[in-house]
Amino acid sequence: MSHLTVRKLLIDLQAPFAVRWCGGDAFKSAFFNALSMSFPLGEQYFMDSVRAGLKTLPPDVQQGFAAEVQGFVGQEATHRRIHSLFNQQLEAQGLTNAMERRIARRLQAHAHLDVRMHVAATAATEHLTAMFADWMLAHPDTLDGSEARLRTLWLWHSAEESEHRSTAFDVYHAIGGNHTWRLRLFRYITWTFLSDVTRQTVRNLWNDQALFRWSTWRSAGPFLFGRQGIIRSNIGLWRDYLREDFHPSQHSAARSVQWLRDNSDQFTPVGAASAPAS
Repeated sequence: MSHLTVRKLLIDLQAPFAVRWCGGDAFKSAFFNALSMSFPLGEQYFMDSVRAGLKTLPPDVQQGFAAEVQGFVGQEATHRRIHSLFNQQLEAQGLTNAMERRIARRLQAHAHLDVRMHVAATAATEHLTAMFADWMLAHPDTLDGSEARLRTLWLWHSAEESEHRSTAFDVYHAIGGNHTWRLRLFRYITWTFLSDVTRQTVRNLWNDQALFRWSTWRSAGPFLFGRQGIIRSNIGLWRDYLREDFHPSQHSAARSVQWLRDNSDQFTPVGAASAPAS
């Protein structure tokens, strides 16, 4: 079991920031904005799913997971709150969060499914976000030229996503989830996640009047599909999830640990969940 600390991020998101806040880059700003637009509703879904999964376990098994799930929920609740503030600034800039409405309709349509399906979907999404999070921590220069508070926001979120990458996965297997459905949900989540982010990024670029500018796509190409791009360089890690013997802990969280250690002045621990070592 993991020890997950809930942290209060010491940044101010009340003040407006530039439309192209990511170093003046239209594409990167639109892409990260799209990710943020998915977070409040997504984080709530993750919390609800993992808590519902925990409740199905026998009391003695619940006890073994309770502290870790508490920490997971605390971290995700903090992410939801912070990105809600970030998204308020995007709304003030005139951006429309069409992705959130689309996700809400999808969640409502699938609400009746077995709790194992919801935990599997959470585990799948957590794997994708952990991959992207570790990429961000390995490529902090992506945020060069951004305000310090926004740089801190994205790297802090990345560090915590990497830190709690195993929680939903472990709960899924504890409640009887199998490999077949884990893969089915992973492929489905990969498709819907990338489709949603792509559509919202395009919408954001349209709003910024940057959709048809050569400079936008000149930035997008290397960022997404370059040798060290966020998509291309993560294909191997994506495939790892397909293995029957895969566990998220097989991917290193060293960058997360290092960032949290080196930037402890950027947050205050407000709660912790601990459990005996397994």
